[in-house]
Formats: sequence, C-alpha cells, structure tokens
Amino acid sequence: MEQPPTSSSIATTSSKPRSYWRWSKQDFFPEPSFQTGKTYRDALANTCPRLKDRLLNRSTDSHELLVLPKASENRMARCLTWWDLTWLAFGAVVGSGIFVVTGQEARLHAGPAIVLSYAASGFSALLSAFIYAEFAVEVPVAGGSFSFLRIELGDFLAFIAAGNILLEALVGAAGLGRSWSSYFATMIKNDSDYFRIRIDSFKTGFNLLDPLAVAVLLIANGIAASGTRKTSILTWISSIVTTFIIGFIIIIGFVHGKSSNLTDFFPYGAKGVFNAAAVVYWSYTGFDMVATMAEETKNPSRDIPIGLIGSMSMITVIYCLMALALVSMVNYTQIDPEAAYSVAFVQIGMKWGKYLVSICALKGMTTSLLVGSMGQARYTTQIARSHMIPPFFALVHPKTGTPINATLLTTLSSCVVALFTSLDVLSSVFSVSTLFIFMLMAVALLVRRYYVREATDKSDLWKLLSCLFVVIGSCVVGAVLWNSGLFGWIGYTVAACVWFLATLVMSLLPMKRQPKVWGVPLVPWVPSLSIATNLFLMGSLGSEAFFRFLICTGVMLLYYLFVGVHATYDVDHGIGQESNQDERMEAGN
Repeated sequence: MEQPPTSSSIATTSSKPRSYWRWSKQDFFPEPSFQTGKTYRDALANTCPRLKDRLLNRSTDSHELLVLPKASENRMARCLTWWDLTWLAFGAVVGSGIFVVTGQEARLHAGPAIVLSYAASGFSALLSAFIYAEFAVEVPVAGGSFSFLRIELGDFLAFIAAGNILLEALVGAAGLGRSWSSYFATMIKNDSDYFRIRIDSFKTGFNLLDPLAVAVLLIANGIAASGTRKTSILTWISSIVTTFIIGFIIIIGFVHGKSSNLTDFFPYGAKGVFNAAAVVYWSYTGFDMVATMAEETKNPSRDIPIGLIGSMSMITVIYCLMALALVSMVNYTQIDPEAAYSVAFVQIGMKWGKYLVSICALKGMTTSLLVGSMGQARYTTQIARSHMIPPFFALVHPKTGTPINATLLTTLSSCVVALFTSLDVLSSVFSVSTLFIFMLMAVALLVRRYYVREATDKSDLWKLLSCLFVVIGSCVVGAVLWNSGLFGWIGYTVAACVWFLATLVMSLLPMKRQPKVWGVPLVPWVPSLSIATNLFLMGSLGSEAFFRFLICTGVMLLYYLFVGVHATYDVDHGIGQESNQDERMEAGN
C-alpha cells in the first residue's frame, strides 16, 4: 500500500513557531491510539489487522524525501561536499576498530593471518559501500538504511533494521568510549583498566565501571550537536593528521618487524581467520553513517559515490598494512588485546612511541565518535519522523540545524552501556547487528532493481522471491556447514554452486528499474555476493553473540507490537489528523 502524501500531518507545525524545548505528552505520543486508556485498549484489540497492514506497507522515494522531513519542523542545511564526505568516512571508520579489536583477534583467533581477516572484511564492506552509495544517490535523506529498507522491504523489516541500527549505534559508541579509556590509561600508567572501578559483586564482563568513557562520550556528542559544518571541518583536519601518524606506525612496524613473527601464519587455521574477520568487521563500520549525511550533501549524485567508495578502498589498504605491521613487530602471543599498538612499541624498545601511537588512537577514536554521533542522531531522526519512536526525537534545532533531541537520546543510552559493559561483550553484539543490516541492504537493492509495483507481473515477482530464498538459504546452509565442520569441502562446494545457479537465474530475469544517475555495477552478482559474505561472516561468530542479538531483537518486537505498529498505522492512515492539528494550534498559542 502506497503512503498517502498527507500522512505526516500529525507532526505539522502551526503558523506560530513553537519552542524547541518542549516536553508535553503530545510531543511524544500525538497519535490517537495513545490519547486515553480506552483508545489504547481499542488499538491493542486491533493489533492483528494493523500488523498485517504494516507487513504489507511500503514507503516511497517521494514520501521519504518530501513528506517525512516536515516532521522535523526545521530543515538540515546542505553544506557538505565529496571532500567532507571522504574524510567523514575516514574519520568514522579509522579508529572505530583498528585500534580496538586488532590485538584482541590476532591474539585469540587469527594470529599473523589477521591481515587476511582484514582483507576479507574489507571486501565485504566495499560491496556494502557500493549498495549504500546507490541508495543514497537515489534517496538522499537522513534515514540511511532505515529509509532504504522502508521503501523496498516494508515497514516491519525496516523497524527490525531500525532497532538494530540503534543497537549498533549504542554499542559502537560505548565500545569506542571504553577503548578511548583503555588507550589513555596506558599513556598514564601501563594498565588499561587504570581508570576503571571494579565491582566484584557484578558479573564478569560488566564489573568494571568506566566513568572516563562516559565523560568522553558526553564531550564528543556535545561537539557533534553544535553544528554539522563545524564538526566536518574538525573531522577532516584531524583525519589528515591521523593519516600521517598511521604512515609512521606502518613504517616503524616494517622496519622493526621480524620474519620469525610471521612463520606460524595460520596458528588457528582458516576458521580462525574468518572468526576474526567477523569481529574485525567492526573496524569497517561507520561508512554507513556517511549515507545518513546525504540530506546535508550539496551534490549527492557526485559526492556520495566518491566519498564512500573512494574512502573505503583507501581504508582497506591501510588496515591490511597496519595489521601486518603489528604482527611483524610482536609475536601474536605477546600482543596486548586491550591496547595492542601502544604496548607493541614498548615491547620493541621504543617507549616514546607508545605516546604517539596512543595519541593517534585517541584522535582516531575521537573522530569516530564525532562522526558516529552525527550519523546516529540522523538515523534516529528519520526513525522518529516515521513515528516508530516518538516524533519528539525528530525535531531539528532552528539555530544549530542539528537534531539535538536525537543526539541526547543516543548519547545518554550509550553512556549507560559504556559505564558497565566490557569490550569483548560489545564487539560480538555489534558485529551481528551490523552484518544483519548490511545483508538486508543487499536484498533491498535486488528488490529495487527487479520489482516495481504495477510494472512487475506476479510470475516475475515469484521468480525473484524464489531466487532470493535460494540465495539466502544456500548462504545460511554454507555458513552453518562451515561453523559446524560437517561434510567438509563437499558441503561448501554444493552450497556455493546452489548460490551461483540461483544468482545466474536471477540475472536472466527482466530488470524493471535502472538507477537514474549512478548505480551498483554487475547486478545481481555484486549484491548477491554481498549477501553471501555478510551471512558467512555472521555464521563465523559464536552462539553467544547470536543469543544476545536475539534477546535484543525480541525486546524490539515487543516494543513494536505495543507501540510502533499503532503509531505508524495512525500516521499512515491519517487517523485523527484534524483533531491533532487543532491541539497543536492551541499549544502554539
């Protein structure tokens, strides 16, 4: 069902400007279903038909571009170029993982083959970057993957993605805050837990309180909320400096490297390489945040592909060289998993180098926090514009041009997580959530290219759905076989052949839509390969990560059934429009 063009009029403003800082019930729950106890009980009684409506509902490009932004009351300023986007991507990605999980995964899972783990993850991330670039050029809005999935896969799957996007944002920011604290502690005293407070009565993994991580998150998010252009300039200047320092780290690593440290290259075998690849994927996350800046980009059709794909290609090469430098300098069994690079310099006798490395790591993580805060807030803004979460968080401040309410929501939530949760717990949950969203994005691109309502007949639709089912199913089976070790190479080969044949059949189907300006090459092969790599990396993670992921998803579904489905149903069907407009008019007077 197509979105009616007046569906967001519940959030329209009165002729008289209203204060940004307001806290009434109408700002959080303006929908008719939540006005009284009776209306809410009536809404709950109709949950099944409303859920069916939400499952079948899909948004449109024009709705996301033209209608939903009105809920923010003020527009975001178009002030970014390809140069800004390139360095925003670099700032978001470099520091969000390379200094955080490289040591951990080299020590525990991959050994010197951590280089191959980064290459595999980089390849998968580059495929996803192509997909994000096409969507962001076609639909340049702040919602990023949430908006793209809402258009192609419908409200329900978009909500599941939205919940995981918010989970990804909170966990990623919390992990960066904890890592910032670890690196700073090694500069003051050679103890990564120096600033943490141990609570023995708490469960392991949640028993080291980190107030410094909380302080860092508050400061970084405060800067990001002050203005997009200001944050962008600060980010690219800092990122250029970081690039020079990274070059120094790589050179020193190779100069002081020993070939003997690389002799046992696969200590944990191929399985260890891919287990590590699934976790170090965290190091590449952040580029999707650039897609959320599309609404603030001057020329999206040119700037976004250059910024996204160019930066990700450069970052992949840098990461592989940095990982190789680390395992060349120090035997993998001697790597410090908490602050690998700074401790490695101490181990080769360059104690002064640990300060330079730690400063670089801190700078990288700080810029990642800045860009991450910007992206998280814009994801949250678009989700709130659709009323899946309260529209209060969609408001854009008239002076800063930034979504301050959304920034506060993600900031305070990530601070709570960072205070209690250790890095190893955070990294596994983060990887599952991120890979799941990237897999859905690849599916959405295939749907966009091969299915257009009222232009695709039912037979072609069923062929497409069958091909997608076989592609996803073969990838899941292949990942399970790899993780379990059943049937050996024969099982992997059969799964790969089934994937290839399903993709081949899909390539023979008539393509119903071509990108207007810029698009992913070699469709359906590139998005199908993206599905395969993301599912394979997900399958390489441990069961505990999936258990945590399923718990979080279950909580999201409960929220959707009791709140989200009713709010979005009211908005999209225009229920109570006139009465809510009258109430807003009165509130503004």
